[in-house]
Amino acid sequence: MKRRSFLKTAICSAAAPTIIPSFVLGKDAPSNVLRLASIGVGRMGRGDMKNAMGVGGSGVRLVAVCDVDSKRAAGAAAIVKQHYGDNGTVDQYGDFRELLARDDIDGVTISTPDHQHAVIAIAAAKAGKAIYLQKPLTYTIGEGKALVKAVRENNVVFQTGSQQRSSVYFRTVCELVRNGRIGKLQRIEVGVPKDHGTGNAAKMPVPENLDYHMWLGPRPDAPYTEHRVHPQNGYSRPGWLQIEDYCLGMITGWGAHMYDIAQWGMGTDVDSGPVEIDAKGDFPDRGLFNVHVGYKGEARYANGVTMSSSAGSPGVKFIGSDGWLYVRRGGFDAHDRNVLREKIGEDGIQLYRSRNHMGNFLDCMRTRKETICPVEVGHRSNTVCVLHHISMKLGRKLKWDPVKQEVVGDKEANAMLDYPHRKGWEV
Repeated sequence: MKRRSFLKTAICSAAAPTIIPSFVLGKDAPSNVLRLASIGVGRMGRGDMKNAMGVGGSGVRLVAVCDVDSKRAAGAAAIVKQHYGDNGTVDQYGDFRELLARDDIDGVTISTPDHQHAVIAIAAAKAGKAIYLQKPLTYTIGEGKALVKAVRENNVVFQTGSQQRSSVYFRTVCELVRNGRIGKLQRIEVGVPKDHGTGNAAKMPVPENLDYHMWLGPRPDAPYTEHRVHPQNGYSRPGWLQIEDYCLGMITGWGAHMYDIAQWGMGTDVDSGPVEIDAKGDFPDRGLFNVHVGYKGEARYANGVTMSSSAGSPGVKFIGSDGWLYVRRGGFDAHDRNVLREKIGEDGIQLYRSRNHMGNFLDCMRTRKETICPVEVGHRSNTVCVLHHISMKLGRKLKWDPVKQEVVGDKEANAMLDYPHRKGWEV
């Protein structure tokens, strides 16, 4: 079966294969405990770590944590010990490569800044670890292609942290759209939140607990300031989220969520994407912070559907020839609310059902079933985000070939699909 057909079948199928990975049964004992580690245990990472322990229950053991900030690693280790309450060992690392070298770790959660995603996740795939990777999948489209290749070549379980797919609201709306409940889909409207604030670029001494060189990873050297990295006291929103060298802003931060749902509802989420993108962004002087604030984008798909997006309340509205459906976190709406109560029969399109995103990842580690948001889907969702960013920066419309994954007739735009990584951090 061709990979395209295989993925579409696997993603929609509820049947679990009978192949059991060797780490579940163990070499000598019938142990069913998954041994996990968390790489990046800051604001998002601590939540992913706690979620894995809570959802996994006695079937999961968190055995190691890793962070370039030793204070954060120590704090995470203390949480793990308190959770298990048995004084069990949890090892602390500052270098993810040392953690991945262990052969007794089955899977990892990766919740680092965006610019580190690809390097760490590719290394984890090559080490044979199952991977739960926070969105956006990668910093660039080139990195995303390399990660897809690494995951498939090494046959590892992979979950993109696009947790909206495990929400009944988002799945229900996408399923209704896919089954023609609003007629022929014509247009999609996407809302993404807005960044704000100013970053202080004043140089500061690097804290002793921070391996700043490791934090920079593939990006160029830059003077340290707390606003460039993360707060040294507490876990409030870090400054790197608004600095273009490490993150592209809300277009990827929330766009990865919302464009993912838009493409899920269209059925273009596995191996397709828009063919034209035209976006304009607002880049005011905000000191160290330099990602877009407001933006407007228009994308066109080969099936004739157009997708407009802008800074505003996060949500997705599908507009068809016979009505509309809207979905956001915690709720949905329709031109006729009776549509929301309609059941899809066995002969209709049944989308993948997951009640818990982390739970789905852990289940798939055991069964080897495809996760609800595999690497190809995470990559295609992020591709839409990055193309909007490139269009904003260049100030012109892009023509995109979703098969070749390149901008048609635009060398300058294609040069922005990746960047030269610092020596030792190439993908």
